[in-house]
Amino acid sequence: MKMSEAFPKPYLARHGETAWSISGQHTGRADILLTDQGERNARSLGAGLKGLSFVKVLTSPLQRAKRTSELAGFGSVATIDPDLVEWNYGQYEGRRTVEIRQERPNWNLFRDGCPAGEILDDVSARSNRVIGRIRACAGDALIFAHQEFLRILAVRWVRLPAIEAQQFVLTTASLSILGYDRGLDQLGNQNGNSG
Repeated sequence: MKMSEAFPKPYLARHGETAWSISGQHTGRADILLTDQGERNARSLGAGLKGLSFVKVLTSPLQRAKRTSELAGFGSVATIDPDLVEWNYGQYEGRRTVEIRQERPNWNLFRDGCPAGEILDDVSARSNRVIGRIRACAGDALIFAHQEFLRILAVRWVRLPAIEAQQFVLTTASLSILGYDRGLDQLGNQNGNSG
């Protein structure tokens, strides 16, 4: 076994399509359902995971992520983790970026956060806690969650500042796998919120 295979790898699964993911509306804590296409995509995601084993399966408590885990075949073993919820968009929940920028022309989610919602450091702190739990596993972990949260988790995994997450794109029902190049000795301090 190669050294990199001896360490836990997180498999990051974004939930299936929703009406708001189609329209581009910011979907944080709104607990909306998957579309019919989103349900089909979640089943296809499960087909891609068939035959893999995980020592830990975690899901966001929000229905779109939980339903994706169920349709992918992991609902019965998934543990709800409140840290996996999506960015709290506060007053921007359900709004599209183009609408927000009519009021705040230079608004950037990662730089500015959301009024009555979260800022980047809040989401980054949650992702750091999840990373700590994954790295304590004795095998691979599967995580069902949301676009912004998973983007931040991915950059924090590689010890980049959380703001760099805006450079990544995760489509609905996508699967990303993170790992190690040489092993746990490459890890630095993971405690900082935004890097």
